[in-house]
Amino acid sequence: MEHIINGVRKFQREVFPKTRHIFEQLATSQNPEVLFITCADSRIVPSLITQTGPGDLFLCRNAGNMVPPYGELLGGVSATIEYAVCVLRVKDIIVCGHSDCGAMKGVLNPDAVKELPTVKSWLAHGELARRIVLENYPGVSGKEALEILTEENVIAQMEHLRTHPSVAASCVRGELRIHGWVYHIHSGRVDAWDESSSSFVPVEDATPIRSPVRGRLRPVLERKVG
Repeated sequence: MEHIINGVRKFQREVFPKTRHIFEQLATSQNPEVLFITCADSRIVPSLITQTGPGDLFLCRNAGNMVPPYGELLGGVSATIEYAVCVLRVKDIIVCGHSDCGAMKGVLNPDAVKELPTVKSWLAHGELARRIVLENYPGVSGKEALEILTEENVIAQMEHLRTHPSVAASCVRGELRIHGWVYHIHSGRVDAWDESSSSFVPVEDATPIRSPVRGRLRPVLERKVG
């Protein structure tokens, strides 16, 4: 904890004085254009990945970057989405998964979290992605299955996102775009769901989603199965 407190001191002494004008502008209001939904994993730093600053991203973090379908669990995630879309009028929503995700490991292997009832219940929001992997990618296991699940979960959560009335209405009006990302910790690469090709491509080449998400299944033969 000491290094955390020392970090606060450094921020107050060195960082804040140099950026005081930014925080003075942000002191009474915020105007982010992006809602960034990602995992609670400590290795994921959205502002670092996107090279953004204070006030740029409206963040929503939880285990597995889950988005409960509207009406199923009206909790913090649903409230954050509604506030971001209806009040802040964000123009884009990013659902960002990542490599080596502990939550995805729990989704793939439910027995691993059977002693954690709250975690187990929360990870049920990833069941759609799990079923897709188990039923449509025969012969895939281990790291390969985890990679596929991570991508399929991003797609599933985008589908859940579209069940929220505020999101659906804004997309229909052309006021909101939805993006699905996967961040690779070991390389820094970010892949994004491309609506036109129904696949994940480098983020700079992806087409964002305005219409309802269409699922996809990549042929297993296109991947190297270990």
